[in-house]
Amino acid sequence: MTSHLISLWDFNKEELRHYIDRALLLKKEVVEGIRHQQLTGKTIGMIFEKPSTRTRVSFEAAMYAMGGQAIYLSGKDTQLARNEPLKDMARVMSRYVDGLVVRTFGQAIVDELAAYASVPVINALTDLFHPCQILSDIMTILEVKDRPLDELKIAWVGDGNNMANTWIQAAARLDFELILACPDGYEPDAAILAAAQQAAGKPITVMRDPRKAVQDADVVNCDVWASMGQEDEQEKRLNNFQPYQVNSTLLSHGKPDLTVLHCLPAHRDEEITDEVLEGPQCVAWDQAENKMHIHKAILEKHLLES
Repeated sequence: MTSHLISLWDFNKEELRHYIDRALLLKKEVVEGIRHQQLTGKTIGMIFEKPSTRTRVSFEAAMYAMGGQAIYLSGKDTQLARNEPLKDMARVMSRYVDGLVVRTFGQAIVDELAAYASVPVINALTDLFHPCQILSDIMTILEVKDRPLDELKIAWVGDGNNMANTWIQAAARLDFELILACPDGYEPDAAILAAAQQAAGKPITVMRDPRKAVQDADVVNCDVWASMGQEDEQEKRLNNFQPYQVNSTLLSHGKPDLTVLHCLPAHRDEEITDEVLEGPQCVAWDQAENKMHIHKAILEKHLLES
């Protein structure tokens, strides 16, 4: 049976930890000078309707570093721009490549490609979920915090977007406490939140006050206030999200060793100040590197086991 990575909800705790633990080992082996060639002879097709720097380069670098090849296709390079049925694209691409990495707008696009593809489909971002990013974020947390994940409290400050939705699923599956501070009207997906809260062993809470959210947190995480496709809301969001800026004042309400995450790209002095992004508490650059290592673990598992 073909193994896809569509959302974190499709995996149990042990399966999610496998990705992270494997990525940590692969990273360690690179430092030790060990070469990884497990994917020699394998090729992925990368269908990116949404442009990207870090996600594209980290997937390509991961594939090349493990001996494989990557073919990049922007939205205009595929028949998607001409409304070719997704089921047709999935079945044809499955005869050319060993896996599909898809970065697009609607979750339904990834779902349909997975339904018809006979090779693994990996969700590299949709408007609803961003599973690979959250796995690399958790990997980063485990590197900097000297405690088990289930003993940590993680805060999300800002928009209840695809990142927030995926953090919610991760909290339920990996059993850590999560608190999200979002402005009124910008909460995470209600159905995703309800399902996760019902399944979770630790509290998953949505509130308004970002100061209260970071008060006892070990980690605070943020993202841009207006994602791709929301440019027309930019001015409105700048006003509504201003109290949710991750700045030194907000951090003063948290623990002295509070760790700051940002998945990048950052709009400096909007959702996060330049001072905090460049400060000692922020590990955004480690996050960015760890995308490559988590992508290695994901590609290895799905391309070799399907």
